Amino acid sequence: MSIKHIRSLIAQDMGKVDEVIRQKLHSHVALIRQISEYIINSGGKRLRPALVILSAGSFGYTGKFHYNLAAVVEFIHTATLLHDDVVDESEMRRNKETANALFGNAASVLVGDFLYSRAFQMMVEVNNMDVMQVLADATNTIAEGEVLQLLNCRDPNVNEENYLQVIRFKTAKLFEAASRLGAILGNASPEQEEAMAVYGMHLGTAFQLIDDVLDYSGDNQDTGKNLGDDLSEGKPTLPLIYAMQTGTTEQANLIRNAIEAGGTGGFEHVMEVIRKTAALDYAKKCAMSEIETATTAIIGLPESEYKECLMQLASFAVTRNH
Repeated sequence: MSIKHIRSLIAQDMGKVDEVIRQKLHSHVALIRQISEYIINSGGKRLRPALVILSAGSFGYTGKFHYNLAAVVEFIHTATLLHDDVVDESEMRRNKETANALFGNAASVLVGDFLYSRAFQMMVEVNNMDVMQVLADATNTIAEGEVLQLLNCRDPNVNEENYLQVIRFKTAKLFEAASRLGAILGNASPEQEEAMAVYGMHLGTAFQLIDDVLDYSGDNQDTGKNLGDDLSEGKPTLPLIYAMQTGTTEQANLIRNAIEAGGTGGFEHVMEVIRKTAALDYAKKCAMSEIETATTAIIGLPESEYKECLMQLASFAVTRNH
């Protein structure tokens, strides 16, 4: 089973999600519509909304609220992208100019706020306190992760545990929420719901770890980002942390200085240290370990094509090139 098969299985459902997204993006304020549509329609894998659909399908859900919640998850994710790009002063995402580069920082932040608030309007419509609790907690945790990442920027003393905490808060928490939401809608048992949450958390962690790897090894045409963007922003990601831990004092100091300085100066030297310390292999190994935990968590779920898709999605997360 390939990622194309997964997309084919849920294509009709994702079409419904897109309908909800277009409908709920409507605003009487033209600039809100313009920026929202720009960022939503600028590509992306839509993995988080797909998780809601796959999780709900795994438990035989036949209603329509999963379309709304999949759109909610996408809106929350999009809001974080808008805010992230402002904080990081990013100019490119998915091979296109970022919204802040086109429309300015103030407009991007405010439209991100609109997407957050619209997401909360939509989750209220579902009229399920468990759903609201999951999404409220996830949104708050993501915000904490954003601040933690900001504090870590240009700090070469960040260790692996600190960094993984940022990933679990900032990225993996929304994967966890998306997986849990489908289980709630499908009236899963508490044990099954928790299994889906564990799956989502570890899938999201692996996904981010591979993003870290691709920042030092990917093709910018595939990733939609420039190689070394994380380093230029002074982000101490796992490959850098591992290279500092295992390299010589000279190599560690080179990376420490690069993180503290930010920018792209000395990128080739940093890449050389990363290669010599096999830091990318280590990060990939960590991602594979996360995926093993994720797939083990859902082994006991009822057999279905949706469950098989969840398993394949986990494989895609660590074998992708974009």
